[in-house]
Amino acid sequence: MHQSTCLLTVTLLYLLHHGRAQFGQLGPGILENLDKILGDLIQQSEEEPRSKVNIENEYDFIIVGAGTAGSTLANRLTEVPEWKVLLIEAGGEENFVMDIPIVANFLQFTTANWKYKTVPSNTSCLGHQNKQCNFPRGKVMGGCSVLNYMIYTRGHPKDYDNWAALGNKGWSYQDVLPYFMKSEDMSIPELARDTKYHSTGGYLTISYAPYHTPLADAFLQAGLETGQKLVDYNAQSMTGFSYLQNTMKNGTRWSSSRAFLHPIRKRKNLHVKKMSMVIKIIIDPQTKVAEGVQFVHNRRYYTVRARKEVIVSAGAINSPQLLMLSGIGPREHLESVGIPVIQDLPVGYNLMDHIASGGVVFTIDKNMSLITDKILSDTSNLANYFAYHTGPLSIPGGCETLAFYDLKDPNNPNGYPDMELLFEAGSLASEQTLKENFGIDNELYDAVYRPILGAESWMILPMLMRPKSKGRVMLKDRNPFHKPLIYPNYYAHEEDVETMVGGIKKSIELGKTKAFQRMGSKLHDIPLPGCKMHKFSSDDYWRCVVRQLTLTIYHICGTCKMGPNGDPTAVVDPRLRVHGINRLRVIDVSIIPQIPVGHTNGPTYMIAEKGADLIKEDWGVKVK
Repeated sequence: MHQSTCLLTVTLLYLLHHGRAQFGQLGPGILENLDKILGDLIQQSEEEPRSKVNIENEYDFIIVGAGTAGSTLANRLTEVPEWKVLLIEAGGEENFVMDIPIVANFLQFTTANWKYKTVPSNTSCLGHQNKQCNFPRGKVMGGCSVLNYMIYTRGHPKDYDNWAALGNKGWSYQDVLPYFMKSEDMSIPELARDTKYHSTGGYLTISYAPYHTPLADAFLQAGLETGQKLVDYNAQSMTGFSYLQNTMKNGTRWSSSRAFLHPIRKRKNLHVKKMSMVIKIIIDPQTKVAEGVQFVHNRRYYTVRARKEVIVSAGAINSPQLLMLSGIGPREHLESVGIPVIQDLPVGYNLMDHIASGGVVFTIDKNMSLITDKILSDTSNLANYFAYHTGPLSIPGGCETLAFYDLKDPNNPNGYPDMELLFEAGSLASEQTLKENFGIDNELYDAVYRPILGAESWMILPMLMRPKSKGRVMLKDRNPFHKPLIYPNYYAHEEDVETMVGGIKKSIELGKTKAFQRMGSKLHDIPLPGCKMHKFSSDDYWRCVVRQLTLTIYHICGTCKMGPNGDPTAVVDPRLRVHGINRLRVIDVSIIPQIPVGHTNGPTYMIAEKGADLIKEDWGVKVK
């Protein structure tokens, strides 16, 4: 685990096990809450379902992957008491430290991350080490909901109406809205009152972070100054500014595992197998029926059968990889790596992502930003979090607010956003490990950000919401333990570059408002080494910057595309069944046909909720 994460862990243990007299300086409340802190730590460990030592030879359903979709499915399918479900996860358990919101970026350095990298590119990621972008993916109970920054968005109604228009019956906005609401336990009172768009009582708690910096308030005020409005972006209109709605509960990360698996840990019909990597779906090549899976645990190979279905919920990289390893994929590609083709389908295509640029950094002359060393050196911050789950440590990875813009139709209050501005109360200079998170080249970082390392600063990440460019996932070879080849194909369409430049201009406009000028905000103007040939802050300069600093926001999706029979680009049908294969479904973010506006974790919960009902309907179980 990374040094800063270890420091938090060690600090917690130190608080728990040393004498009371030494901790008087930590502030009122910490000492009398030591039992509570220890209780939180133990509870987190004890409430996660245990890994089954001896699994059975056969189950009704086998779910591959215990991420956002897999955890949700495991909960909903085991609601049917006569169904026995096996949930297989390649990673291990989620722990107490992972659920401290501020440490989100540090988790990428742990074994909870698959640590994928893209294939070197000549059009994007140019300022990154070896011209590769990092692709973090969750390898842990809870999957990417443990690694992400906990931002909960649903998407725009047009996203889902477009899905339906592509021939995916049952996936319009009106069709999917009930599934968003089914999961939700909205704990923000003023939003919960809007019962048309929100609900309470679901497994997934949504809340604001309990603490905000003055910079977050300045961002919202800057929006108002520039003619924007404050909105609930998960209700009628997305365009506007807002605090982040987060998958958090009581100031801690509320992952899919904590939300959907912890409450059902005592269900007898759910068996969980951790630290187990599925390497093949067993498919009869004659009947084309999925019969089970083969997985590896502690270097031993196991086979388990499915009486009803195999469900692949391994995510946008691992799901297509597993299908292709099992003989489902593009014929030419599979044959080139020596895999017998069972079903010729366009698996691995249609890769989409929301990308950002990290070049819009502002320095300020006020002591109010989030700097790791400053946060950790103030013991009251640690005390406030461990005792009360508040203070700076409760801010998800330093992200506090966002704004959605429709740059093509800026005066439409119900516009279809093509740009998100994600606000950070710090920057690439606030925490050196961000360089490693994104894989930024040492020379670039040292030239541009090291001169302001540790300075008070803030940053906006302009994010491309509706990219035209699409990539692909391919197998390196037939070895299941070799990482796949990832070609994101960022900026293949020049329009994506122009949209990003428009987002950067909006960011700079906000930095010039009175709200930020009161803090002495100044655009950091050391040019990127690879862009010095252009005048700083010109359009050509920013066009260069977005290709140099190409930051994935971890919204990879679409690689097992959903589409009706007859759609040559589709892998699964609108009931999420793999075309041409019986008793096999893919239910996760990879089935998305067109990437939705916002962040993809919320839509993944919806896909799993709807997928569970589709399964129940197909097996004659009445859905509620």
